[in-house]
Amino acid sequence: MTSIPVTADGRGSRIEQPEYDALLDEVTRWVRGPGESWAERIEETGTLPRELYDELRQRGYLSMAAPAELGGRGLSFSQWMGLMEVFSRSHASIRMLVHVLNGTWRAINPHVTDAQRDRFVRPMIAGDLLVAFTLTEPGNGTGADITSTVRREGDTYLLNGRKHLITFGVNCDHWLLFARLEGTSGKDGTVALLVDRHAPGADVEDTSQTMGVHGTDHASLTFADTPVPVAQRLGEEGDGLAIALGGFLTPSRISVAMSCVGLAERAQELAVDYATGRVTFGKPIASRQAVAFMIAENEADIQAAKQLTLHAARRWEEGADDAAALSSMAKMTAVDMLTRVTDKALQVHGGIGYWKSSPIERVYRDARAQRFEEGTNEIQKTVVARDVFTRAAQEEDA
Repeated sequence: MTSIPVTADGRGSRIEQPEYDALLDEVTRWVRGPGESWAERIEETGTLPRELYDELRQRGYLSMAAPAELGGRGLSFSQWMGLMEVFSRSHASIRMLVHVLNGTWRAINPHVTDAQRDRFVRPMIAGDLLVAFTLTEPGNGTGADITSTVRREGDTYLLNGRKHLITFGVNCDHWLLFARLEGTSGKDGTVALLVDRHAPGADVEDTSQTMGVHGTDHASLTFADTPVPVAQRLGEEGDGLAIALGGFLTPSRISVAMSCVGLAERAQELAVDYATGRVTFGKPIASRQAVAFMIAENEADIQAAKQLTLHAARRWEEGADDAAALSSMAKMTAVDMLTRVTDKALQVHGGIGYWKSSPIERVYRDARAQRFEEGTNEIQKTVVARDVFTRAAQEEDA
C-alpha cells in the first residue's frame, strides 16, 4: 500500500487508484450482499448486533479514513467519501457506524499527547474503542452556550450537567465530551474530555426509540460530580470548542452530505426497478411521462448534490478557507435533495411503498434523520450567510 505524508487529521493521505478501485468493488459487493442480510436482522431486532460490529472491524471498514501510520487504510478524504456513498446505500445504522468511527479520531488526534494517542486514538482506529461525540445539550444549542461544567480539584475534574441525543452514548467505551470551566462563559472556557462510560456519577438513559435509523443507540446523560482525570483532557483549557467544531464538524458535515447522496441513489434505484417492472394497462409505468419525469428530476438532483459535496471534500483536503462554508452548503443542499428524491421515489411506488414489506419504506423513514445530523439546515444557512457577508465586507475594505 502506497501513501504520501499525512497531516494529523489525515488530509494528505491517498492510496493508489488500482487499490482503491478494488476496495470500492469489495465494499459494493458487501453492501449488496451481507449488508442487506444484516439490514433485515437490524430491522427485525431493533439492535445493532455485536457480530456486525466485529465483522466491520475485521474487514477494516471502521478504520478506512485514518492514516496508515496510525493503523488505518490511508485513504484520502475524497476517496473515503466515495466509499461513504456506497455504505450509505445500506442500512442507516451501518452507515452511521462507519461514519462515526471513521471520523471521531480526526477531532482528537491533532490535540493529543503521544501517550493519549497510544491509549485512545490507535484503539479507536483499530475498532477496539468506541467513542461517542458528546456535545448537544437539552437546554441550549451546541456551541459556545454549552452549560455542562467542570471544576478542578487536584488532578481531577468534577463534571456536572446534561447531554442528550448522543449517538452510541449507551454502548460506547468513552464519551468525547465538551464542557466549560465553572464560572466561565464563551469559547475560552471550554474543555474537551474523554469520560469513561462507567464513571461514577454518570446516569445513562437509553433514548433509542426513533422514527428511523433503527439499531443505533442514543442516550440522554446526566452527570453529578463525575470524576474525570485531568490526564484525559484533550489539548488545553479553552480548546474545547475548537476541538469540537474545527477538527470534527466540517469533514463530518461533508460526510453526512455524501450519505444523503448514497441513500438517494438507493431510493432512485428502487424507484427505477419498480417503474420498469410495474405494468398498468399493458405498459410499464416507466413509460408514463409523469413517472419518467420524476425519475429524471431525481437523477439531476442527485448528481448536482454529489458534485457540490465532492467539491467541498476536495477543498477541505486542500485546507482551503472556504471549506467550512462549503461543507454547510453541501450538507443543506444534499439534505433537501434527499427529501425530494425519497418523496418522489415513494410516489413512484404508489400505495405499496407505504408498507414495511417494501424496501422504499425504510429508506423513506431513514432519510429524515440526516436533516438533524451535524446541525439543522437552519444552522447551515446561518454559517453560509455569515461567510457571504464576511467576504462582502472584506471586498469593500480591499
